[in-house]
Amino acid sequence: MIDFEKNKKLYYSIKEVASHFNVKESLLRYWEKEFAEISPRKTEGGTRQYTKDDIDQITVIHYLVKEKGMTLDGARQKLRTKKDEEIRRQQIISNLENIKKELDELKQSFDDLS
Repeated sequence: MIDFEKNKKLYYSIKEVASHFNVKESLLRYWEKEFAEISPRKTEGGTRQYTKDDIDQITVIHYLVKEKGMTLDGARQKLRTKKDEEIRRQQIISNLENIKKELDELKQSFDDLS
């Protein structure tokens, strides 16, 4: 899984993004049509290039649709009315997951010392 926070790349391929969210590339293309918030840059050949902003938007949509079980209409409504709140919630969840990962790594290091 790609750590988009630590990675310094400017653009990510649809394959990388789909793999990160464990979804099919076709779902990302579909969400791109359904949500104006997702607008990857396209090369002359039509290759999608996702920025961190695109990935942040996908993170929120993925959370609303795949984790909370909202419909696409429900997710669209939520993004219209409480977009900033949902983005902030996702950032907090991501930060907490990173802290947990670091704590697990520290615990493993201490266990290895014993």
